[in-house]
Amino acid sequence: MTQTAEIVTFSLAADISTEAFTTLSQATESFVRAQPGFLHRQLSLGTDGRWTDYVIWADAKAAQSASEAFMQAECAAALMAAIQPDSVTMRHETVLWRMAA
Repeated sequence: MTQTAEIVTFSLAADISTEAFTTLSQATESFVRAQPGFLHRQLSLGTDGRWTDYVIWADAKAAQSASEAFMQAECAAALMAAIQPDSVTMRHETVLWRMAA
């Protein structure tokens, strides 16, 4: 099986703080962990103010299924409302190599 990286970059809505968005993201943890094929997730903030949500899935099918399920999840609406809609870029990539500590 080939792992798939889901990489979403975005900017926050004007009235959302870093702390508030981090809390909203943490509120999605149980949903994401429950999705078949979930392996790893991290959230980062660049010096340019752009955020990156980076999720590793067991394969492309798991990534696609989770993405579809997320749009129906209770936790999705609040998280999506905190993001500038026109700033979102989402892509899926095949993981070719991985190095762990």
